[in-house]
Amino acid sequence: MTDTDAVDVPQASIALVDVVLPCLNEAAALPWVLSRLPEGYRAIVVDNGSTDASAEIARAAGATVVAESRRGFGAAAHAGLLAATAPIVAFCDADASMDPSILPVLVKRITDGRTELILGRRVPTTRGAWPLHARFANRALSFLIKRRARIAIKDLGPMRAANREGLLSLDLRDRRSGYPLEMLLKASAAGWRIEELDTPYSPRVGRSKVTGTIRGTYIAVKDMSKLLREVQ
Repeated sequence: MTDTDAVDVPQASIALVDVVLPCLNEAAALPWVLSRLPEGYRAIVVDNGSTDASAEIARAAGATVVAESRRGFGAAAHAGLLAATAPIVAFCDADASMDPSILPVLVKRITDGRTELILGRRVPTTRGAWPLHARFANRALSFLIKRRARIAIKDLGPMRAANREGLLSLDLRDRRSGYPLEMLLKASAAGWRIEELDTPYSPRVGRSKVTGTIRGTYIAVKDMSKLLREVQ
């Protein structure tokens, strides 16, 4: 399978929704995250080079584990998409900042035929859940997306869902922090209906690799700004 190094698939019933969980050293958060998956939702944990017991914990919980050695959020997310087989694929961070149990609310917008891409708009549950620098960067990015691509969103958050075949047809190429934005831009260009729903956002477990640090936020904004400059 392209873009992936190994896939460990447990015996399980056919999933209605595959939930892709990009993972880099999330051993402390995974037990809670995996326990919150609704019935009929299969976890695809993409191990992006973890040095802790993330992969072992995921396997023990019955998740499908995909190994992706190429570092980058996009590389991990796309490897999970390629491993998915369910008709609908959802994406969620593996750090316990967002609760997978609310995914059916988002997915219902798709199955009801109301939208093709649903985004979870982050609503902080506590003051420290969303670092100030990351929130500021998100607002700036949302402004640029509206100005350059004429897509009105308030948050390019990590929780989202769409039809698997549709996502594959977008031919996503970014393998770093620009992956979520590329998905949004290509979905809009393809005429997809795009919606946002408020989604609780809690303090993550452990240290963030992207928006939890100023350097990570800078890299993410740099990657996404490059994509926006290419919008015609």
